[in-house]
Amino acid sequence: MSRGEPDLSVRIGPLVLKNPVLVASGTFGYGDEYAPLLDPSGLGGIVVKSLTLRPRDGAPPPRLAETPAGMLNAIGLQNIGVERFISEKLPFLRGYDTRVVVSVAGETTEEYGELAGRLDLDGVDALEVNISCPNVEKGGMLFGSDPDSAYEVVSTVRRATSKPVIAKLTPHASDVAKVAEAVREAGADAVSLINTLVGMAVDVETRRPKLGNVTGGLSGPAVRPVALALVWKVASAVRIPVIGIGGISSPEDALEFLIVGARAVQVGTATFFRPRTALEVVDGIREYMERHGFGSIDELSGSLEVRR
Repeated sequence: MSRGEPDLSVRIGPLVLKNPVLVASGTFGYGDEYAPLLDPSGLGGIVVKSLTLRPRDGAPPPRLAETPAGMLNAIGLQNIGVERFISEKLPFLRGYDTRVVVSVAGETTEEYGELAGRLDLDGVDALEVNISCPNVEKGGMLFGSDPDSAYEVVSTVRRATSKPVIAKLTPHASDVAKVAEAVREAGADAVSLINTLVGMAVDVETRRPKLGNVTGGLSGPAVRPVALALVWKVASAVRIPVIGIGGISSPEDALEFLIVGARAVQVGTATFFRPRTALEVVDGIREYMERHGFGSIDELSGSLEVRR
């Protein structure tokens, strides 16, 4: 590669991405919804919305509420189920030159394992194990808040698949670094964080919650400082790659995560109001690396200088 052309490729365990920018689960559908608006081949990867063994109707409406610096959602893992995904969505995704990461969720450890086994297919490049969803009564955040439960789920997935395994962590664990270490010991190739914070909004005229589920997941710029601090903590504590998520809506936002130690990032909420955000982030990272003389993501990741 000639001088001045940085290498944006990055290795996440055995998974190689052409660049460090993915779109987050639950914000990009199954990929086909956004295809008329941008070329997914320009992304490092697509994380499809979380799948369960059987189709789910999700939480009662209303499911979304805008906040001053983001949004609340309570979708409740609505999805078409793994079999319809394999037959209806995966063929489309195979047509793009990008990595396909499938988010999996279950109510029991056994469900996670069965899902992982069914998705051990060509066209699926990695699994993201969602042990951090705050909007379901069973599973979800309950698994990700405790190191032992997280270990059990991830080790079950690890035994069931040959694909790279990424564990998605909750910000609500009492010690997220301990959970990260537990999933590393269980066989995770990487961790991603954070999932949404639990939040709530009320309509003062009706005195009713703005969400049918009462509480929901807070995402967007409001959570970015929290996410950045937790990514820095985990990246400093574990020996596997970290993928940063939380309020990224510009190249500068993404660069913060890379500088504190993330190896890649996921763009989520910003995609709803500016669908091409993730591609803009890719271009901005490239320009920054050229301007500052970074030849690779390896050089940039973890380059934080802390004053003592």
